[in-house]
Amino acid sequence: MRHIAYNAFLPLGTSLSLARLHALGNGIGKLIWAVLPSRRKETTVCMQERLGLDEREARAMAKASFQHSACSFLELFHARYMDHRFLEERIEYENPDLFVRMGSTLRPVVGVTGHLGCWELLGGVLKRFNTKTDCQVVARLPKDVALADLLMHMRTQSKIRVLPHREAATEALGKLRSGGLCAFLVDHNCKRAEAQFLPFLGKVAAVNKGPAILALRAKAEVWPFFLIRLPEGRFRAVTLPCLDTATLEGSRAERIEQICRFYTEAVEKMVLRYPEQWFWMHRRWKTRP
Repeated sequence: MRHIAYNAFLPLGTSLSLARLHALGNGIGKLIWAVLPSRRKETTVCMQERLGLDEREARAMAKASFQHSACSFLELFHARYMDHRFLEERIEYENPDLFVRMGSTLRPVVGVTGHLGCWELLGGVLKRFNTKTDCQVVARLPKDVALADLLMHMRTQSKIRVLPHREAATEALGKLRSGGLCAFLVDHNCKRAEAQFLPFLGKVAAVNKGPAILALRAKAEVWPFFLIRLPEGRFRAVTLPCLDTATLEGSRAERIEQICRFYTEAVEKMVLRYPEQWFWMHRRWKTRP
């Protein structure tokens, strides 16, 4: 039954323009804000504590975050339609020299980003400008099998293959060692056994060390990359300087911590720049040391 419902929604989602998807997302975000008072309060308090805002400022920003996140999830339906014209007309590039270097390097690349900005559209940007023939995106999928199948279908594109995170390690490492690119969302909470505990926005968080381990084993460059939403249907691609894991010193555990700290601080920097565009509803600090 769920497969039927999701498949019925698929043509509707893909038929809408980006502007209509954003209008729908804003409406859904407002609805979630209205019907989930406990999550609304939790997000507001979290923003007060992590950003030092007063209650009024935090509520306004939390509501904007609900709307933004809903838009970001719905952009999944537009990811396949990001052609060269769309990229040329709608996307500006901060640090374009770094973006070119990330796309043209012959080294293995671990791309890291977060649930910030327009993460579902990032694949469309990478596949158009990345010189590597096969890019992989490691994603956590929901327990709902029908919804997971829908997400896998929509995120898989030419040159972009989605790997469920529980099954990704061996294949991702093989691709990296052959000079490929593998991208990860690195700002989600994780189990204690998978975690490197590091400060994030002033509070210790469980940072998934899986991407760091793969980067270290493949001697990869770690590139932080984000797509930020701008007014009037425009976007800004932000590429930050990379970390070359082949140059790190120390024990294996120390090098893994250095890599985890690098991409955690990169996400933190962007959240502080664009706080309303981060997925604050996620319980980021749930797992404790």
